[in-house]
Amino acid sequence: MARDFHEQFPAARAVFAEASEALSLDVAALCFEEDPRLDLTEFTQPAIVTAEVAMLRALAGEYGLSPTHFGGHSLGEYTALCAAGAVPLADAVRLVRKRGALMQQAVPVGEGAMSAVVAAGVADAGLAGLVADLGVDVANLNSLDQVVISGPAAGVEAAEKRIAEKLAEAEVIRLNVSAPFHSRLMRGIEAEFRGELLAASARFDASRATRVSSNLRGGFHTGQIGDLIDALTGQISGTVDWVANMRALSAAAPRIIELGPNRPLKRFFSTLGVEIVSIMNVKQAQKGLAP
Repeated sequence: MARDFHEQFPAARAVFAEASEALSLDVAALCFEEDPRLDLTEFTQPAIVTAEVAMLRALAGEYGLSPTHFGGHSLGEYTALCAAGAVPLADAVRLVRKRGALMQQAVPVGEGAMSAVVAAGVADAGLAGLVADLGVDVANLNSLDQVVISGPAAGVEAAEKRIAEKLAEAEVIRLNVSAPFHSRLMRGIEAEFRGELLAASARFDASRATRVSSNLRGGFHTGQIGDLIDALTGQISGTVDWVANMRALSAAAPRIIELGPNRPLKRFFSTLGVEIVSIMNVKQAQKGLAP
C-alpha cells in the first residue's frame, strides 16, 4: 500500500514517519511486509489512512495537486478530513486505530456479517424496510446499483434469502469482513468513541470540514465542531450514504480524482454517469496528473 510512493517521494516518507511516531508503530513495515496484523481492523484502518494521505501529499508536491473538496467512504472520511486540514494526521491515525479496535470488540468474530446486494436501481428498492425486522441494517448505499447490509450472522443469512425471493434479479455477495460495520450492533461503542473525539477535538479545525462530505448526513459538514463530532460518532452505526456524497462532490467540482490502495469508487461514480481518475500507484499518477 503506497510502497512506490514511499520509495520515490520524501513527502510520502514523511507521512509514514509521522504516523509511525503517533502510533508508536512502524507503519511502513506494517504496510509493505506480510504482516498478519493487517487482518485486524485496528491495524488496517490507520494503515490505509496513512497510505492515502502519503499519496495525496506526494502528488501535491510533485504535480501541484490542490483539491477544493474532499470525500471518503467510511474510513475514508477520516482521510478526507485530514486532507482538508480539519483533523491533524497524528490524531486521525490514533482515532481510527481506536475506532477499529472498538469495532472489533463490539461483536465477536463470526457473530456478525455483511453482504453486498447488486442490482440495477437497488438503492431505491427499499431494502431497509425489507430486512429491519431481522435485526439487519443498510450499512452502505454504495451506488445506485449496490447496497450493503449488515447485522448478526443469522439475520444477514435470513435477509439474503428474503432478498433473493423479493428481488430475483439481485446478486447477493457475502463480504469477507471481521465485524458487522455500520449496523445497530455498533451503537454500544459510540459513547466511548465520542469521548476519544472530544479529547482530540481541541486540535480540530472544524471550519475546514465544510469542504468534506459527511457519510452520515450526505452533504458537506457544517463547520461546527459539535456537528462534526456528532457526525463521526453516528457514522459508526449509521448508513454510509455514499450516493448522496457522490452527488454532492460531483456538483461541487468539475473533476474528481480517487486516491487509495485498490478502492472501487470509480465504479460507484460511473452509476451516476460521472467519470473519475483513479490513482493507486505512481504510474497511474504520471498518466493521470502529468502536465
